[in-house]
Amino acid sequence: MGTEPTIVHADGRVELTAPRELEKSPLYNEDLAPIPVAKRTWSTWDYAALWISMAHCIPTYTMAASLIDKGMSWWQALGTILLGNLIVLAPILLNSHPGTKYGIPFPVFARAAYGTVGSNLPALMRALIACGWFGINAWIGGYALQTFFVSIVPAWRDALGELHGFPVTQWISFLLFWALNILIIYRGMELVRRLERFAAPFVLVMTALLVAWAIWKAGGLGPIMESSGRLGTSEEFLAVFIPSLTATIGFWSTLSLNMPDFTRYGRSQREQAIGQIVALPTTMTVFAAMGIVITSATFLIYNRTVSDPIELGGLFDNRLMVGVAMFTIVIATLAVNIAANVVSPANDFANAFPGKIDFKRGGLITGIVGIAMMPWELLANADRYINGWLVGYSGSLGSVAGVLIVDYWILRNKELDLAALYRPDGAYRYSNGWNLRAVWATLAGAGIALLGAFWEPMRPIYDWSWFVGFFLAGGIYWALMRGRIAHAHRPQDSVENPSR
Repeated sequence: MGTEPTIVHADGRVELTAPRELEKSPLYNEDLAPIPVAKRTWSTWDYAALWISMAHCIPTYTMAASLIDKGMSWWQALGTILLGNLIVLAPILLNSHPGTKYGIPFPVFARAAYGTVGSNLPALMRALIACGWFGINAWIGGYALQTFFVSIVPAWRDALGELHGFPVTQWISFLLFWALNILIIYRGMELVRRLERFAAPFVLVMTALLVAWAIWKAGGLGPIMESSGRLGTSEEFLAVFIPSLTATIGFWSTLSLNMPDFTRYGRSQREQAIGQIVALPTTMTVFAAMGIVITSATFLIYNRTVSDPIELGGLFDNRLMVGVAMFTIVIATLAVNIAANVVSPANDFANAFPGKIDFKRGGLITGIVGIAMMPWELLANADRYINGWLVGYSGSLGSVAGVLIVDYWILRNKELDLAALYRPDGAYRYSNGWNLRAVWATLAGAGIALLGAFWEPMRPIYDWSWFVGFFLAGGIYWALMRGRIAHAHRPQDSVENPSR
């Protein structure tokens, strides 16, 4: 196969002039194909709505409350969450750029650094973590459905006995919510976009109403707003702050890799960047603040702290209020689950087996693996969830982010051979499809970052796992590849198109 010519538009976006010539390639299928410029229609609002709907989820709500439980004051908790999201916004924006420029998803973008076969390593690492998150959110959504059903028919809870410590009916609710996710997956990306547009304002308005109700019922903002926290010394504060900051970054370190899955639909670099910059840090901080206000007010209303919004909704006497609250939680959880935890692994599995797995089948695999990862165990306690799950995977994903950013921004100066990304004999073949230097850099960064989880003397490094993985893997990759990749230039057969 020869090099297919590309069109370079005035705004820098690139597309193939004859994409059908790649259809016979084993690295190509319809879901992985570069999006034509004419079909890149997502606006600033679409990206803002995407982040607003993803940030308005139960884990965000409870995150600040968990930091307060560890001894932080309300302002320390919010400051930690804001700082973490500002930090993770940087790799998110850097890895968003190639998606908008070339119209390619994350696993195809990863081929440039890791090779046409080696890209399956970061893609499947990301996919496995997404499967875990899919299961977690499906369990939360099922719990919301269960609460709603019990509010209507109280006997529903114990109607079929228990299984593994939970009512059988809760397992049924879990599978119902799981099936709803799969149904939306099979309807395609356009339905995802419409869901995000609806969920973003709806969940924000409903949560604001819940804040107003909580303040009204409590007669004030509650004791947390007045508390100075329990961390009296800088040493005590840092012992909580460092792993909490890493966990906050880890919360969205998944999206810091696979945002090309969404930005490939972007109308321009400016629109996708502004939408994300405006929405992510502000929404996360505001929604966490709402969680703090509501949680603190529950202490005055119920004489105990209720940090779980599903449990709080179940305490309402009015069935209509319970129904509205649970519907809001279901919509919020559904929106974040589809966008954050299905789109990426579906593409990742399709990248591993492009001739056999498409987006729909990849989404179904995600759902099945999500159940197999037993999300009810990941959520069993706060320490397992934060220090085990969030901090644990952040080191490995930070390593991948370091390699991708160094490769695209420093070594290649943002220039890729678009057609070669889909050709097994092209520029990104390396050695039998593997760039082993990228693999070794990733494994070294992730291995050292995660060593503290198993060896106590390295625990301080583990608390900084995302940073360690990111800078160590990126630095190693740069050292190994320096001089081996000349700054890429536009292919000789590119044509300029100043009309767009």
